[in-house]
Amino acid sequence: MSAVTLENRAGILIITLDRPKANAIDVATSNELYAAFKTLNDDPALRVGIITGTGRFFSAGWDLGAANEGEAVDADHGPGGFAGLTEYFSLTKPVIAAVNGLAVGGGFELALAADLIVASTTARFWLPEAQLGMLPDSGGLLRLPKAIPARLAREMILTGRRMEADEALALNLLNRVVEPEALLDCALELGGTIARSAPLAIAAARDILRATEGLEVEQGYRLMRSGSIPSYRAMLDSEDALEGPRAFAEGRAPEWKGR
Repeated sequence: MSAVTLENRAGILIITLDRPKANAIDVATSNELYAAFKTLNDDPALRVGIITGTGRFFSAGWDLGAANEGEAVDADHGPGGFAGLTEYFSLTKPVIAAVNGLAVGGGFELALAADLIVASTTARFWLPEAQLGMLPDSGGLLRLPKAIPARLAREMILTGRRMEADEALALNLLNRVVEPEALLDCALELGGTIARSAPLAIAAARDILRATEGLEVEQGYRLMRSGSIPSYRAMLDSEDALEGPRAFAEGRAPEWKGR
């Protein structure tokens, strides 16, 4: 039985992890998730992805049951890395994590790999790996210190400290916190707003943000203007870059072609 379900809502692909009891992720589930994110990437009719879970857990992270049965700590989780997204660096479309509950270890790392995070008031985030003899090496070590104050990130990594949704929102780790029944609608609203923008502009924005992260503004300009970010040039040369101003002048909604 599949652990991942897909639903297309007007160009927004809802990817739901449904693997009771805790939505834990083994190698097979990682590959299923990668296949879902690849579908998002490859289908021109799909503009945005939402990753969410069922039940109490967004995801409990790595399946320790599978580990106990012999799945190695450094197992190959497929082309997208753990959970199909944490190392899927060539993905061209944005992903929103809709965190419905507990995001533990690799589940937290899956959320961190998304472009935006919305969370239920019941969400909670922590990295217990060090207490289990491991490390959060699927993004926790690398992404979390960029997302919240570095010393707090170190505390979470070294001690397993838990973070409630309201604290995560105050630290700008999250984009929104809503009641559980409003979570998917919130994610869909954000996704719909993104989907109304030009697809090449969204792809270029994501590439530039990633490429210039950590650079000084002047260095970022040099890199952006250097021609080394192909999606930026593609956006500048596109029909859509002409369509946007034309549609605005004519008082109508733009008709994006993605070229």
